[in-house]
Amino acid sequence: MKKIQMVDLQSQYQKIKDVVNTSIEEVLNSSAYINGPYVKEFQADLEKYLDVKHVIPCANGTDALQIAMMGLGLKPGDEVITVDFTFAATVEVIGLLQLTPILVDVEIDTFNINIEALRKAITPKTKAIVPVHLFGQCANMEAILEVAKEHNLFVIEDNAQAIGANYTFADGTVKKAGTIGHVGTTSFFPSKNLGCYGDGGAIFTNDDELAHTLRGIVNHGMYKRYYHDVVGVNSRLDSIQAAILKAKLPNLDNYCEARRKAAEFYSNAFKNNENIVTPVISAFTTHVFHQYTLRITNGKRNELHQHLLDNNIPNAIYYPVPLHAQKAYKDERYNEDNFKVTNQLIDEVISLPMHTELDTEQLEFISQTVLNFLN
Repeated sequence: MKKIQMVDLQSQYQKIKDVVNTSIEEVLNSSAYINGPYVKEFQADLEKYLDVKHVIPCANGTDALQIAMMGLGLKPGDEVITVDFTFAATVEVIGLLQLTPILVDVEIDTFNINIEALRKAITPKTKAIVPVHLFGQCANMEAILEVAKEHNLFVIEDNAQAIGANYTFADGTVKKAGTIGHVGTTSFFPSKNLGCYGDGGAIFTNDDELAHTLRGIVNHGMYKRYYHDVVGVNSRLDSIQAAILKAKLPNLDNYCEARRKAAEFYSNAFKNNENIVTPVISAFTTHVFHQYTLRITNGKRNELHQHLLDNNIPNAIYYPVPLHAQKAYKDERYNEDNFKVTNQLIDEVISLPMHTELDTEQLEFISQTVLNFLN
């Protein structure tokens, strides 16, 4: 059996090696390393794939979130609501901009933002909501948009883990994750469903004026060289990464389908075990399984984590400490009673290997190892 990896980027690369290597060589031969032709071509390709008017490439997913908030004109002291159960980058940029993070609980089944908790968190200082499409499926965007409209709030989608997912509205309208709110952001970190071979990110919007502002911010606030119209940052997707992403984008739907098939195998294997809760997929969204995350309900999650490691099966706990308990983000206003689900999840969740190259032998070994321990 081939060595099991949490993410097998090498095997994936071997299948697209020729086109990737040719693309990189073209960048090297052109020496157009920043804002070269491949950046513009990838931008256009991604706009077409997402059916969105504007894609603004940038250096990484964290920058994408920060730049989106800057572009919306959020000011120090403005409150931004997001989830307690996510990676720190989501709240990190709120702090960097001297905005006020307001953390709320998530749903026990989807791990995405709890709509009632969101409603209760809104105050006169609230200016934006940042739903996180965690692990690969969309949050309840229709409900979030209704809340936002009622209170005149911006919606910034953190789509770092769900690029390629589809969201279906009650009227049958279908949109890609990240294109539903006022602005969406994503990461092209190597392990993402659409990942480059370094750091990269992008911002999405259908708002022409906002897109213009964002394009200035990513490039030192310049629209004309050496003329700085807005306060900006230095956050550009380099040409080599854009070339890699352009080569991989045509494969994204196939990558997501491979992940779905692996997830289906896992879920079928675990469906009759009373100690395992497999991922729940909301009716309004597809799931692209950036992570395949179980809940272990018998109190033996940590033991299972070590058992898998002892059997050379990589696995991960996303996330072991909620944001409200992190040293950097502790706030006396937070009440533990408001984070009951998150506090439960951090003791139960475990993510198994999930990538495009998993084969049946590996999936059987992983699932049987889990079952042997929990039965």
